[in-house]
Amino acid sequence: MHLRSNPKKRAYLRGRWGEKIAAFYLRMKGYSILENRFKTPVGEIDLLARKGKILVAVEVKRRSTHEEAAFALSSFQKKRIERAFLYYLTRYPSSLDLRFDVVLISSWKWPCHIQGAWTSQ
Repeated sequence: MHLRSNPKKRAYLRGRWGEKIAAFYLRMKGYSILENRFKTPVGEIDLLARKGKILVAVEVKRRSTHEEAAFALSSFQKKRIERAFLYYLTRYPSSLDLRFDVVLISSWKWPCHIQGAWTSQ
């Protein structure tokens, strides 16, 4: 099956590429990447990173513009990421501060890293 005839596969590969760009960008900012695509029965976290005393669940959104990427994160997705983060913490307890970040990726622009994009309810 060719990529041109399979939009889902093309979107998947773009998303993976966006996650690699985001991981590289965060490493340049001093973060350690602990997990890529951490999958759980309750959801998935694109990147788990650490910087100093902060453990971060990072959602990566790749769209044509940063604005489109920002609006692509729904409240349902946030809840799923929160549940996955809680699952991670039950398996790997941590005394670090916790945070939810978003990295927005769009063509021909630097990634936009939003620290503390939301808080858990």
